[in-house]
Amino acid sequence: MLKDLFTKNNTKKRKYATIPTETVKSDVPEGIMTKCPSCKKIMYTKELNKNLKVCIHCGHHFQMNSRERLESFLDEGSFEEINENMISKNPLNFPDYLEKLDKDREKSKLNEAVVTGIGTVNGHKIVVAIMDATFRMGSMGSVVGEKITLAIEKADEQSVPFIIFTASGGARMQEGALSLMQMAKTSVALKRFSDNGGLIISMMTHPTTGGVSASFASLGDYNFAEPEALIGFAGRRVIEQSIREELPEDFQTAEFLLKHGQLDAIISRLDLVDQITNILEIHQPGGEIEW
Repeated sequence: MLKDLFTKNNTKKRKYATIPTETVKSDVPEGIMTKCPSCKKIMYTKELNKNLKVCIHCGHHFQMNSRERLESFLDEGSFEEINENMISKNPLNFPDYLEKLDKDREKSKLNEAVVTGIGTVNGHKIVVAIMDATFRMGSMGSVVGEKITLAIEKADEQSVPFIIFTASGGARMQEGALSLMQMAKTSVALKRFSDNGGLIISMMTHPTTGGVSASFASLGDYNFAEPEALIGFAGRRVIEQSIREELPEDFQTAEFLLKHGQLDAIISRLDLVDQITNILEIHQPGGEIEW
């Protein structure tokens, strides 16, 4: 009798320890859950999106595309895009470049790697430029440089602050020197805007590298970054081979740059609107700091 009971209990345990079949696994809708690459915990994708794509367990900041960034940052219905129809050509006849651009346009639903326009943040009018890594890894070509320059000039014309969110792999190799020229063009536009009293806020997101980090991304009156964002010019291996030294583990992270005085602050996406609103109010005539 005890033997029979033992057998039954074992059967019951085996029943509940059964591994789900592939058929059962396939019944779970794709994309319903997301695993955090930092803490490895799994959460509902809807919860993650509601939390502005910041991990609810460890605070890891997932990448955002430009549309998600606009929705999370600007007042609802306030955004008016400018120069949205500008598209890149192939001035150097680089093989397959136009075909790759077409694929990126189809995949990202964007015409280029930056979205620019006019909007408001808690009622404060600004001109904003948001780079998008889903289009050619946010690389900077002639059109990206031109759109950013025109956005800066629009901010100057309307006497409103200019805010840029950077996310880029650097200069676009398919456009050669024409791409590198955008570093100088955007920098000159920012200098002219600054000389006219304009306010520049740069928000560096993951990743901000190459010619973008070495030009307009680092030229703000305020230079901020999201937590753990990769920010740097040359790659880690290139630098290590050049100086023949091993670099610190946190090298080229936002935290490393802040520690060495190259950033003003690291701001969580969850606090960004409040922090930027505070700065915009400070820079209004008679503005005061509210902590």
